[in-house]
Amino acid sequence: MKLIIAYFRPEQLNAVKQALYAKGVHSMSATNIAGSGRQKGYTETYRGVLIEVNLLKKVRLEVAVKDDKVAETMDAISEGAKTGKEGDGMIFVLDIADARRIRTGETGAAVFG
Repeated sequence: MKLIIAYFRPEQLNAVKQALYAKGVHSMSATNIAGSGRQKGYTETYRGVLIEVNLLKKVRLEVAVKDDKVAETMDAISEGAKTGKEGDGMIFVLDIADARRIRTGETGAAVFG
């Protein structure tokens, strides 16, 4: 079992969801966050004052999948999130030691259906 964590532009969330749905991945959690990476932010003027914006709006998406679905899940996220510009995001894959479905008590890979 793996936990896939992806950070990408908020305007790409619907495209990422549709790409995941097309691959049969329906369970996910999304959180609005602020962060910085290679983009390093930008500066703007507000009421005559120069403001440095270095934490940009992003979405953090978490998807837990069986080991055999990792590659296609990563491909779907990349396909939906890609704009071709710097700041498109990153994907990380972590091992899940165990999982339990609260309602039924199922554990391990059985929680994925």
